[in-house]
Amino acid sequence: MSDSSLVLLVLAAVIVLFSLNRLPVEAVALGSALALLGIGVLTPAQVFSGFGDPVVGFVAALFVVSAGLEVTGVTARAGQILAARTGKSRWRLVALTLVSVAALSALITMNGAVAALLPVVVMLAVRVGMPPSKLVMPLAFAAHAGSMLVLTGTPINVLVSDAAKEVTGRGFGFFSFLWVGVPLVAGTVAAAVFLGDRLLPSRSPAALPPDLSNHTLTLVAHYGLGDNLGGLAVPPGAPCVGSTYPSLESGDGGLVVLGALRGDSDDHELRRTDELAPGDQVVVRGTPEELNAFAELHGLVPLRARLGEQRAGALVNREVGLAEVLISPRSSLVGARVFPGLLTEARDIVVLAVHRDGQNADPGTVTLRAGDTLLLHGSWPALSGTASVYSDDLLLVDSPAAVRRQNTPVGPAGRRALAVMTAMVVLLASGLVSPAVAALIAAVAMILLKVVSVHEAYGGVSWPTVVMVGAMFPLSTAIMKSGAADSVARLIVDLAGSSQYALLTGLFLVTVVLGQFVSNTATALIVIPIATVAARDVGVSVLPVLMVVAVAAAAAMLTPVATAANLMVYEPGGYRFGDYWRFGLPVVLWFLVVALTVVPRVWPL
Repeated sequence: MSDSSLVLLVLAAVIVLFSLNRLPVEAVALGSALALLGIGVLTPAQVFSGFGDPVVGFVAALFVVSAGLEVTGVTARAGQILAARTGKSRWRLVALTLVSVAALSALITMNGAVAALLPVVVMLAVRVGMPPSKLVMPLAFAAHAGSMLVLTGTPINVLVSDAAKEVTGRGFGFFSFLWVGVPLVAGTVAAAVFLGDRLLPSRSPAALPPDLSNHTLTLVAHYGLGDNLGGLAVPPGAPCVGSTYPSLESGDGGLVVLGALRGDSDDHELRRTDELAPGDQVVVRGTPEELNAFAELHGLVPLRARLGEQRAGALVNREVGLAEVLISPRSSLVGARVFPGLLTEARDIVVLAVHRDGQNADPGTVTLRAGDTLLLHGSWPALSGTASVYSDDLLLVDSPAAVRRQNTPVGPAGRRALAVMTAMVVLLASGLVSPAVAALIAAVAMILLKVVSVHEAYGGVSWPTVVMVGAMFPLSTAIMKSGAADSVARLIVDLAGSSQYALLTGLFLVTVVLGQFVSNTATALIVIPIATVAARDVGVSVLPVLMVVAVAAAAAMLTPVATAANLMVYEPGGYRFGDYWRFGLPVVLWFLVVALTVVPRVWPL
């Protein structure tokens, strides 16, 4: 049996195993590479070569960039802006989300756009009561369509433009792809709006990210913090001028000192380390009697009005926040005595309130029991560190990192993240460096500029996606090396005969079929030379033929392994292998309609 036949058998086995959904897709992909090694089609070096391909590094680096945008609150802010414009309308959410990802795909490629918007889209879907599976697959498909808006939207556009220039002396212009990109995006959005409910599964992943956008107000109401937060002005000459927050003793009773608001700033962010200055406002929690006693002790002036609109910013901002922890059944803290206002040994976290049996505990000293809930207030690093140190004793109700991302405004770190992303877009659009290098520069910049830590960078990468992308390259290599792709492609072109539209249809179909299991970039590289020869033999212009190849390569929507963007939404949508073709087939058919109607009119045969 020839090598090409053996490779086609392996490809068929992979398709069957993917369709049955009995094995992890990563195991099937890696198993196919081992099978190709076993039958002698590939060498050991070729089996592992996929993990050294620039595309793998490109995808991994984009995840790091996406993590930088997420941890600094940029994606959450984008979600808030999008939510404000969509309201509770599910169809408006679908339409605006897909248009947004399509536009972003034209700037940073579809993989980068999906990686950046995926967390926001899942959060918005949960907020409006929509299963994420109804939205995240259309998100990926709209990114495919958006990659056809400009020349640099995908490497495939550059490949077909270079091929056209080599044959005719001129390639495709930067914005000439808009002729096909705009109708492709419009049709994809229409399919999601009108067919999505019927063709997409109603399914959720094993774990959904919680919507914590109103978390501060929830905790304020739950622990009864709304009526007893007050401010004390620091007058000139007060004994506490020059002191820091931790040095202020709260005295007897249940008064809690939270920090201070700077008098020379209007950002309403609570400081815990700055020295007190005249005009600052010390924020406390306690009864009016406790507040007056504390003010007299430190020479402060009680403000008549309770902390109003500044309350949320005082409790949760870029510097400090809240964490809710539960005393575990076998915690070593059971029996410990705490009270509101208690500081940790490092004096960087304060116990704000204690809940027992759904009610606030006595404001005095409380002996902890299993099941008690503590509301802690402190700096974000301290809250995360406390949860880590006491991981056997305390159970976090919500991750401090997740609360911080969804509740804090975009600060200096967020602006640095946006600057890095903008620079990456410029590099991608200008072509000064390769896409993988541009993404890697951006990922390293995110770490060096302290937008993300190394730990956060590693945690932000979806390693199953990276493994899948790298593991599928050996199969692509085998299909090209063995001649299997060339044989199948030439067969379809020969069947088209001299018919111009049959030729376009045949090239579209072979590109789509190969593109579902092979990198669509690799597929384009296989089909482009065949398309060029076929156009010459049939006597038609090479420009429409190559544009049809580009459109077909973007229609890699029938399997989760077709593109990295498809894989990114696999787990968040709780999808199975067969879910993709049900919704993908109508979209692919629309791509075919555009290829056979719009392309010949813009670039005559």
